[in-house]
Amino acid sequence: MFFDFLGFNDINKGVEEFRQTKDAVLLDVRTEEEYAGCHIPDSLNLPLDQLDGIDEKIPERDTAIFVHCLSGARSAQAQRFLENKGYTKVKNIGGINTYRGETV
Repeated sequence: MFFDFLGFNDINKGVEEFRQTKDAVLLDVRTEEEYAGCHIPDSLNLPLDQLDGIDEKIPERDTAIFVHCLSGARSAQAQRFLENKGYTKVKNIGGINTYRGETV
């Protein structure tokens, strides 16, 4: 709770919420190389510098999108970008560097 106040996001809670949300997307905005190194199963990789192509990947603006990166900085930028494009259910869940679950 204290971390929420400071703006820290718990990716572990975020991934759990993603798994419980019907038709949600877990969006990884790290580079393709970072994603290839390890990623959370069932995540979609669309690097931050390629987010202009989001309409092709996620056309529905009311889709629940749980966005993460390595530390949470790029995912914060992605959240703002997506909200400015009209996506209404975007949540920055932080960085994979603190994720304790399975990766591939």
